[in-house]
Amino acid sequence: MFQVISGRSVPAVRLLAPRAAVLVEAVRGRKSRSDPPAKSKEGRIKVPPPVDPVEMVVLRERFTEYDLIMRALRLEFKEEMLRKRYEEETGSLAEERARQEEEEHRSLMAWNQQENLRLLTLRQVRVQKEMEEAELKKKEAVVQREQAMQELIKEKEREILQLQEEAKNFITLENLDQRIEEALDNPKNYNFAIDREGRVVRQTVLE
Repeated sequence: MFQVISGRSVPAVRLLAPRAAVLVEAVRGRKSRSDPPAKSKEGRIKVPPPVDPVEMVVLRERFTEYDLIMRALRLEFKEEMLRKRYEEETGSLAEERARQEEEEHRSLMAWNQQENLRLLTLRQVRVQKEMEEAELKKKEAVVQREQAMQELIKEKEREILQLQEEAKNFITLENLDQRIEEALDNPKNYNFAIDREGRVVRQTVLE
């Protein structure tokens, strides 16, 4: 196993202790001044990169301009800082600044109070509107429940009337004999078929 350290691949040696595993990296130290050059670099001559004279002149002019601009900015910032410090130390503008801050604070507090009143009014209007909408929805729900109850009562009444009409044809102990006689007098033949067109086809009795 190899690990890359400082651009070189070096082997990693793992030593096993009695109760723990320790990873020891064998790293070769840097060359000293007295060490000979590497074989791959023997005979190499260092040549500085070429410099374009025109580019050097342009860069020098730009650096000079940048240096002048930065120096002017530093002087201006320093002058402004020293002037503010002098004004604060002398106290010529301290009272004026305190008065301005007091007036600004007072105006901000007044604006804050007006804004609070405006928001309070808007909140009260919104809450009142929400309460009215909730009351209206509650009334609508009550009306809908009443309508549903009336529909249910009417449905039950229709079912009761239908059951009363059907009860007239029920077979009871009182009309049992009469219904038996009617059935014997009027026999019905349920032995029939239905064709594909839905017509009833009865059996024809041949004499």
